[in-house]
Amino acid sequence: MSTAADEFRAFNRFFTKQIGLLDKHLLASDYTLAQGRVLYELARYGEQTAADIGRGLGMDKAHLSRILARFAKRNLVKSRANPRHGRQRLVSLTAAGHQAFSVLDRDSQSQIMELLAPLDDAMRQRLVSSMRQIHDILDNEKQLPDDVIYRGLRPGDIGWITHRQAVLYHEEYGWDWTYEGLVCDILGKFVANFDPAREAAWVAERAGNIAGSVFLVRSEDPAVAKLRLLYVEPSARGLGIGRELVAMCIDRANELGYREIRLWTNDILLSARRIYQEAGFRLVEEEKHHSFGHDLVGQTWVLGLRQG
Repeated sequence: MSTAADEFRAFNRFFTKQIGLLDKHLLASDYTLAQGRVLYELARYGEQTAADIGRGLGMDKAHLSRILARFAKRNLVKSRANPRHGRQRLVSLTAAGHQAFSVLDRDSQSQIMELLAPLDDAMRQRLVSSMRQIHDILDNEKQLPDDVIYRGLRPGDIGWITHRQAVLYHEEYGWDWTYEGLVCDILGKFVANFDPAREAAWVAERAGNIAGSVFLVRSEDPAVAKLRLLYVEPSARGLGIGRELVAMCIDRANELGYREIRLWTNDILLSARRIYQEAGFRLVEEEKHHSFGHDLVGQTWVLGLRQG
């Protein structure tokens, strides 16, 4: 009698053979699977740090460094010092890199279409549904550790969140104390004018400590909500907490009948931007500004909500 592990391994052997993962190179190209994934990450999310790429792929730092070095020699990627954080370097695809990705993406699409060609619509729907179930069951970012809980605000949370945001953004981006003033202003108004019928807040708690938070705030337009002050502690990053906090905001805004959610962020906050993009937000406006002691590029993102 086969065990769950036996069935899992059998499926893994079958699937890797079906899509050619055992081949030395991906899709008869001269790229390995890992190299193809790095190309995809840069093509999809644009300019980012090597650390962001590694987190997104769950890839070993040394392995990623070797891939990027090879890409640089082949003129597939370029890098520049982050003008708003001198210790970081931002990596992006060159024109040749985009062309290489386009070829891989086209060939991958053709390969999948060949696999699906013999299937009728009902079989395709069954296949896709099964894949989604496997993804949901095994996705570590959706299955958060048991010690992560989400709750409402408690006494002391507002002060702590203000303190931690000010400290973290100073340590990670060099922002000065004026950012703390902005957070104080936002949260002070939230407390003074809180409307439980239109607003909400969530705190992620892990092992008894605050691991992150987010706020859903009403705007002057009764049909528009604002997502504000999302943050996750460094020790809790990579667990999907930021995605879960954003999802809770979206679900609550839908329940309250908002037409859309808007948020304002800065382009330097790459991990947060990725979460917003994956949640369906779209970038609608950018504007340069000087704040918190730095020249920044502010961004407005919007998510349309379902109606009825």
